[in-house]
Amino acid sequence: MPEYIPYGKTGYFNQLVTDFLAERPQIRPFYTYSPVHPDFAAAIAARQHFDTPRTALVAALEQQYTTLEPVKAVQDNITALLQPNTFTVCTAHQPNIFTGYLYFAYKILQTIKLCHELKQQYPQHNFVPVYYMGSEDADLEELGSIYLEGKTLTWNTDQQGAVGRMKPEGLEALIGEVKKGLGYAPHSDELIDLLQKAYLEHANIQEATLYLVHALFGRFGLVVLVPDNAALKRLYLPVIKDELFNQASHTIVSDTLEQLGEHYKVQANPREINLFYLQDGSRERIVQDGDQWKVLHTSLTFNAASLEAALEAHPENFSPNVILRGMFQETILPNIAFIGGGGEIAYWLELKGLFAHYKVPFPVLLLRNSLLLTDELSQQRIHKLGLTTTDLFKGTEDIVNDYVKRHTNASLVLKDEYAAIEQLFDALEEKARSIDVTLIATTASERKKALKSIGKLEHKFLRAEKKKFAWQTDQIRQIKNKLFPAGSLQERKENFMPWYAQEGPAFFDRVLAALTPVTDQFTILGE
Repeated sequence: MPEYIPYGKTGYFNQLVTDFLAERPQIRPFYTYSPVHPDFAAAIAARQHFDTPRTALVAALEQQYTTLEPVKAVQDNITALLQPNTFTVCTAHQPNIFTGYLYFAYKILQTIKLCHELKQQYPQHNFVPVYYMGSEDADLEELGSIYLEGKTLTWNTDQQGAVGRMKPEGLEALIGEVKKGLGYAPHSDELIDLLQKAYLEHANIQEATLYLVHALFGRFGLVVLVPDNAALKRLYLPVIKDELFNQASHTIVSDTLEQLGEHYKVQANPREINLFYLQDGSRERIVQDGDQWKVLHTSLTFNAASLEAALEAHPENFSPNVILRGMFQETILPNIAFIGGGGEIAYWLELKGLFAHYKVPFPVLLLRNSLLLTDELSQQRIHKLGLTTTDLFKGTEDIVNDYVKRHTNASLVLKDEYAAIEQLFDALEEKARSIDVTLIATTASERKKALKSIGKLEHKFLRAEKKKFAWQTDQIRQIKNKLFPAGSLQERKENFMPWYAQEGPAFFDRVLAALTPVTDQFTILGE
């Protein structure tokens, strides 16, 4: 059975996230629906009143899926999107090579699980899980590495621009490294075969990612949407034009940030124009200079007429940044809920006013599920040490110190000694006051030194006692390093492949069964 710990007690989530889940008054105005008790019926009703371009969406998806092996669950879901009683639940992520982090899979599986639960709650409607691929992101440093078996594997390429458009050249060597890392696990051959088909038989990273995600999650009916598409961008042209010629988003989002910034660190600052210009090999900001629009770091310049012409001819060249991306997603999808990590939630909280301005329904925002996967050996060691899994969320030295203090026969916490020192110096201070008031400051200084000396002794006692528990403290450090690699949450560092290589598709079924799509609890899942 899974164990649970509130997000706020893990020590790994910032104040904004914990306040969001707790619906604190200072953050509540920035989103529409409760993240722990959402009114999905209201979200459905709001979406029903918005004219979603279903025909164009389905045509774009059908075109996108022409080269993929048909999966009935996916085909049925794409067809269902034509119906006014069909809605989507969406998560978004960049096309990290080999999926990047473990939480990539968690987000997708949570989206799938929520659709199942909504169908049970609202049988008159259909719910389609969607993975929106952030393929226009240009952060190769973030997207081009994975952490596997204690090593970081990095794709060495000098390509630039949108990662989704990059050619997967040089990934063959990296797949070889992955093969070595996975060894002879039961499902490693099928996984390597899948990576080779995805990355060595497709023209670019977004096509490779589409193939890979479809192969891994298609059986659940997951629909992958690649937004780097002329037909889909054309649906967003009214907003893109308004952004280029009127620049409303800068003022609206800046006003929100002023209010949000009173309580929290701002996640994303709006620019005057929140659009990039995409070319193969580059993704550069568009800026206005007088009556001209320039693409930074290029020779491209437009006047109003040539900019209009470029928009009509090639809408796919215009790429929304983080401020406009969410509304693009919500414009083209009949979406009722968005599942995102803490960083994504933070920038979505900046956008409610923008959505209201363009009369686009604001979705239910849900924090993505977080999981810690524990193996059998670690579980045995934790049990043998008399720890709980939730103890492991504390700092390593805190766990060690608590363990030693709990099991030692010596009194390592010098509470009585501290109290005796305080009592002694209280008496000395009274005496100083009766002799010469100027001696009070000297007495206070000596008190401070004495307390510091006791603190040093306490630290030395603990350090000496730890040596008697060397085996146990070493075990604690090993468990902590295994389950929290590099001091990070496992899901923010590790890749899904070692688990999949051992368990195959059953790994996703196991995680899916453990997920709670709407929750304020972190999940610990044992073998």
